[in-house]
Amino acid sequence: MSDLGHYALRLLLLLAALGTAIGVYAGVARREDFTRAAERSVLAAFGLASLAIGILFAAFLGNDFSLSYVAAHSARGMDTPYRVAALWGGQAGSLLLWLWMLTAYAAATVWVTRRANRTLMPWVCAVLLANCVFFAVMLNFVSNPFDKLPPDQVLSDGNGLNPLLQHPVMMIHPLMLYTGLVGFAVPFAFGLAALVTGELGTAWLRTTRRWTLFAWFFLSIGILLGGRWAYEVLGWGGYWAWDPVENASFMPWLAATAYLHSVMIQEKRDMLRIWNLALVGLTYTLCLFGTMLTRSGLVQSVHAFAQTEIFGILFLGYVLATGGSFAAALLWRRNELRSPNRLESVVSRESGFLVNNWLFMGILAIVFWGTLFPKVSDWLTGREILIGPAFFNALSAPLALALLLLTGVGPLIAWRKASWKSLRRQFVWPTLAGLATCAAVGVALGGRVGFYPLVTWSLSGFVVVAIGQEYARAIRARMRRGEGPVQALGVLLRRNQRRYGGYVVHLGVVFILVGIAGAAFNEERLENLSPGGSVEMNGYRLEYLTARPIPEQHYGGAQARLALYEDGEPVGVMAPEKRMYWLEQQPASIPSVYSTLGEDLYVILTALEPDGSATLKVYRNPLVNWIWIGGWTFVLGTLAIMWPHPQRGRAERAA
Repeated sequence: MSDLGHYALRLLLLLAALGTAIGVYAGVARREDFTRAAERSVLAAFGLASLAIGILFAAFLGNDFSLSYVAAHSARGMDTPYRVAALWGGQAGSLLLWLWMLTAYAAATVWVTRRANRTLMPWVCAVLLANCVFFAVMLNFVSNPFDKLPPDQVLSDGNGLNPLLQHPVMMIHPLMLYTGLVGFAVPFAFGLAALVTGELGTAWLRTTRRWTLFAWFFLSIGILLGGRWAYEVLGWGGYWAWDPVENASFMPWLAATAYLHSVMIQEKRDMLRIWNLALVGLTYTLCLFGTMLTRSGLVQSVHAFAQTEIFGILFLGYVLATGGSFAAALLWRRNELRSPNRLESVVSRESGFLVNNWLFMGILAIVFWGTLFPKVSDWLTGREILIGPAFFNALSAPLALALLLLTGVGPLIAWRKASWKSLRRQFVWPTLAGLATCAAVGVALGGRVGFYPLVTWSLSGFVVVAIGQEYARAIRARMRRGEGPVQALGVLLRRNQRRYGGYVVHLGVVFILVGIAGAAFNEERLENLSPGGSVEMNGYRLEYLTARPIPEQHYGGAQARLALYEDGEPVGVMAPEKRMYWLEQQPASIPSVYSTLGEDLYVILTALEPDGSATLKVYRNPLVNWIWIGGWTFVLGTLAIMWPHPQRGRAERAA
């Protein structure tokens, strides 16, 4: 079976290269028959990629340790779901997953647009297949998941998956990230096709709107799940460390979010054509750049895949060629893309979107520079200078607060030009809410509250009331037509999904920032407790009862049992663990977390001492659960935007 996987990848490479050439010829000669041939090449490539990944799945399920990749990342004792997830737990398998998703997106694009965009489609197919060629080359000649071990090196069991990855979230998190990152290939392909053909109107925008939103949605979920995994598994009490691989997924998210905002100006006023195309190209280029970071050995991270130098060189060349070709096409068409419309007033919604984009690009520049600075310093001085979270927090926090303010201000300002009378009417209640929140937090926390948490929570009050005000006015207007409040809300979400679903997304962002601001009040203690000893923190008391060994088959270690009291009342038993996985020879700390709406108490067992005492690290994380609440709100809002609307769908297909 593994030989069949080899042949599938070889044939896929040949087919993708041939399909790319056919697509280019079809576009140049405007031959519909060759366009159909390029589309059939896409479908065939999807079939071959599906065959290859299906064979690799079967190898993991069947414990085929004759394959070096399976032997390196799986073991008989692993649960079946983790044996399946081990497919993307390493270099070669993750590249195959990327290739399969790329062909799946390409096939879906061909199927959905089979009767539309006939001038664009040969170039769209060529671009998508050219991307497939690169990944097929890497899989065939650099990192092949079907390479076999020599017969004398095949063992009866494998090395097993990294214990840090044996967590339910890690079965979903990589899939969500890949669905997002790879999905931006579709708008990239349409954008490049529009530049090549000169069809620079809004047709390609309408076609790619849902593709872009779909990819952005899943990338957002992947980032949130990554934060949850880090919080539950890594045992450091946090959810975001500005790790290079975290940044690798965050950078394309920033560019895509800027695009989703600025594209509304093009749709409404036919402005920012060049800028929007530049954002499309930048987003996908950053997706590839982030993928290169995790696989080239360029940066060090708990998430990264180490690889040979030639791998990094080839991947960097691919990233530069992809971004450079798009930039060259954009430069070629720059004169045709200029819009006759201009910004009419600084006080307008267009102006708000422009500032919004500048802020997103500012944060992107900070993250990009901070991520690469250690490597740049090593190249220039021979000494790698590491940059910690303090750098990113200090520079990005002011820009994030400005974005939070715009989240509330933008929807309240009219297009073209807003009058001062309308501004006063729109901003009265949100401004009063922000001031009231500021006063309430100041009274409740006094001198303990810093500048950034105070401003964050005050602006959050402003934005929440601004969003509520928009909903209240729209619902009242519909109720005057005889609709009930629930019916009116449903009609709003159905008929103007982007606007009112977007407000829900903004509300989710507010909740996330409220939770992040709570980190300013985090507490951390390191204590050594003998049995019967206790530690107190902000109304909680932890009493160390005992410890017991963990005699599991695949790992050993100890579990500490701690009685938890809140304000003197018993509320439960916490049981943090310290494990050692025998096969992987890797330790892991399993935290115990007591959660409430207001805060988490997070306990790590650092060590059990020979005298029977336990060394514990205790964190109190205020408001951290609002990050996860905000994530769910964010997801619901995006689903509201994406939910199919039959009438609108028919109108878009007709257009």
